[in-house]
Amino acid sequence: MTAAEEAFLRSLRATFKVEAAEHLQEIGTGLLELEQAAAPAEQLEIIETVFRAAHSLKGAARAVNLTEIESLCQSLEELFAAWKRRESLPSPATLDTAHRAVDKISEVLFGRADEISPQPVPTPTSESETVRITVGALDARLLEAEEMLGAKLAANQRATDLGALAGRFEQWRKEWARLQPRTRALRQALERTREGADSPDLRGLAEFFDWNHDYLRALEGKVTALRRTAEQDRLLIGKLVDDLLENSKRLLMLPMATLSPLLAKLVHDLCRDQGKEAELTIHGEEVTIDKRILEQLKDPFIHLLRNCIDHGIETPEQRRRAGKPPRAAITLTVSPMNSNQVEISLSDDGAGIDIEKVKAAAGKRGIAIPASADQHGESAALELVFETAVSTSPMITQVSGRGLGLAIVREKTEKLGGRVAIESRRGFGTTIRMTLPLTMATFRGVLIESAQRLFIVPTAQVERVTRFKPQDVQTVEGRRTLEFNANAVSLVDLAEVLQLPPAQHRPDAPPATPVLILGAGEQRVAFAVDAVLDEREVLVKTLPKPLSRVRNIAGATVLGSGEVAPILNVSDLLKSARTAGAAPRAPLASAPAQRPTKKILVVEDSITSRMLLKGILESAGYEVKTAIDGIDGFTALRTEHFDLVVSDVEMPRMNGFDLTTRIRADRTLAEVPVVLVTALESREDRERGIDVGANAYLVKSSLDQSNLLEALRRLA
Repeated sequence: MTAAEEAFLRSLRATFKVEAAEHLQEIGTGLLELEQAAAPAEQLEIIETVFRAAHSLKGAARAVNLTEIESLCQSLEELFAAWKRRESLPSPATLDTAHRAVDKISEVLFGRADEISPQPVPTPTSESETVRITVGALDARLLEAEEMLGAKLAANQRATDLGALAGRFEQWRKEWARLQPRTRALRQALERTREGADSPDLRGLAEFFDWNHDYLRALEGKVTALRRTAEQDRLLIGKLVDDLLENSKRLLMLPMATLSPLLAKLVHDLCRDQGKEAELTIHGEEVTIDKRILEQLKDPFIHLLRNCIDHGIETPEQRRRAGKPPRAAITLTVSPMNSNQVEISLSDDGAGIDIEKVKAAAGKRGIAIPASADQHGESAALELVFETAVSTSPMITQVSGRGLGLAIVREKTEKLGGRVAIESRRGFGTTIRMTLPLTMATFRGVLIESAQRLFIVPTAQVERVTRFKPQDVQTVEGRRTLEFNANAVSLVDLAEVLQLPPAQHRPDAPPATPVLILGAGEQRVAFAVDAVLDEREVLVKTLPKPLSRVRNIAGATVLGSGEVAPILNVSDLLKSARTAGAAPRAPLASAPAQRPTKKILVVEDSITSRMLLKGILESAGYEVKTAIDGIDGFTALRTEHFDLVVSDVEMPRMNGFDLTTRIRADRTLAEVPVVLVTALESREDRERGIDVGANAYLVKSSLDQSNLLEALRRLA
C-alpha cells in the first residue's frame, strides 16, 4: 500500500469512527428498549432497527478493512436475524450477549467499552493549555462576531453622515463669501445715516450677522473635529471587526479534504452497484471553506456524482468500444478565485449529455425549447437540465430519473449566493462549474432602490449593471427586450415582479433607466430599477419562521442607517419574471382547466404498507384501490381501468416482477406504467425490474413521500 493509500485509509477510518459511534448508540438503545418491550409488534420494530444498524456497521467496517469489527457485527446480525424470523426470542441471556458484543466493538474502536466518542479529549501540557469546545459553541461565537459587522457598518455610516454635514458647511462658506460684500456695505450705510445709527432693530440685525458668522464657524470646527474622530473610529472599529471576523471564521474553516472520504466512498459504491469503473481525483483539497457551506454542499455533490455515474459514465465494455480506457476519470477541482469566492468544477470523461433527449424530456413536461438553442449551439438547450422533472433516464430509481438532481444543485448553489453552469460535449464528457462564496454570513451586495424601497442583490449573481433609454427597448414576440452581447434579453420592472406599486415619476429622474442583468445563458433577465446606489459588504440575517421561505426573498440585512433591506433571491426572481409577462423563454404550454383524477392500483401484501401507501396517494388527490398480491392485482386490472400500478415485489402467489411481466404481455395493459416499491436494493434486482418492464424502481429503505409522488406525477 502506497503512502497516499495509507493516508486515505486513515482519513476514511476517522470518518468510520463517527458513523460507528452513531450505529453503536442506536444498537445499545435498541437493546435496552427490547428489555422493556412486551408487545410482539413493538419488539419486531425495534429488532428491525438494530438489525439494520448492525448490517450498516458491518458494511462500513468491511469498507475500511476492520475485520474484527466486521466479524462481531456479523454475529450480531445473525442473532438479530434469528429474532426477526422468530427462530428465537430476545432473552436476558441473548440480550446480555449482544451488549457484550457492542462493548467489545467499542473497546476495539475507542479503547474503552463505554467510550463511544471518536474524538480524544485534549490533555494540558506544560507549554500550553487546551480546552475542549463543541462545534455548536464555536458556531455561536462566530455568530456573535458576525453581529459586530453591524457596528462596523454603523461607524461607516456615521462617518459618511458627518462628512456630508461638513460638506454643507462648505456650501455655507461659499454663500457667505458671496454675500459678505453686501452685508459690509449695509453696515457702513447704517453707520453713515442718523436713522441707522438710532435704530436698535437695524443695529441688532447687523450684530446678528456677525454673531451668526462666528457661531457657524465655531459649529463647523466642532463638526470637523467630530468628523476626524468618526473617521478614526471607523478605521479602528473596522480593523478590529475585520480581524475578529477573520479569526473567528478560521475556527470554522475546513479544508475541502473533509468531504473527500465521503465522495470517494460514494463513487466506489455507485460504481459497484452499477457494474462500472471510475476513479475520483480531487485537486485543491487544501482550500478551506466555511464549514456551513461544506455541509450545504454535501447534497449537491451527491446529486452530481450520482448523475455523473448513472448518466455520464459508460460501462467498461461500452468505453472499450468507444476507444476509451475501461476506468472512467472523474475530476473535482477546487480553485480560489478571490478573497471571498471559490470555483468548484466536477468533470468526467463519459458519454456527455444527449441534447436531443434533453429537449424531448423538456417537451414532455411542457417546457418550451429556447428558440436560440439551434442558432447558438447547445449551451441554451443544456440549461434545460436544471429544470425540475427534466430527466433523460428511461427509468426512475433511487439514484436518478426524477429530474430533481440538477434542479436541487442549482437551487442549493444560488441559495448560498453562488451560481452554476454546465458544459458538455457528446462522447467526451460533462463539466459542472459552481462559483460559491468562501464564507456564508457576509458577502458583497449591490444596494438598489425600487418602488421607493431598498433591496440587496448578491454581487456574484449580477451579470451587468447598465442603463437603457426608451429607444433601446425592442418588442420580440410580445415581450420587451434589450440587446445584451448580441442577444435579446427579456426586460421587466423589478417592482412589477415583486408586486409592488410603482413609484411616482420624479422630475429629477435621469433620462436613462438603471437595469441589472441577472442570471446566465438563456436564463438572463434585465430588471429595471429606480436607482443603483452602491456595492457594499452585507451581513445576512436569515428570516425566522414562518417567513423562512418567502418567494423572491433570501434573507435580510441591517444597513448602517439602521434600515432593514431585504436580500433578493435571484433564482426566484428569474422564475417570477415569467409570470410577470417577460419570461426568459417561451411561455409554458397551457394546462387543461381541470385535470381528471388519476386512478391508481396499489398491490401490497402487508396491510400496514398497503394502508400507508393508500393514505399518501389519496392525500395527494389520487383515486386508489388496493390488492393483496399479484394475482389479486392482475384480476383487478382485467376488470377495471387504472392509470398506474404501484406494487411491492416480495408477495405470495405472484410477486411484483411476475405481475409486471404479465402486464407487459397483455395487449390491453401493456402501456400501463408500473412502479415497483420494494426492500430489494441490489443491482441485480434493479436490473430485473428494468428487464420485466417497470417504469420506476424505488427502495423502501430510502423511500420518502416526495420521491413516490414525484415518480407518479411524471408517469401518471
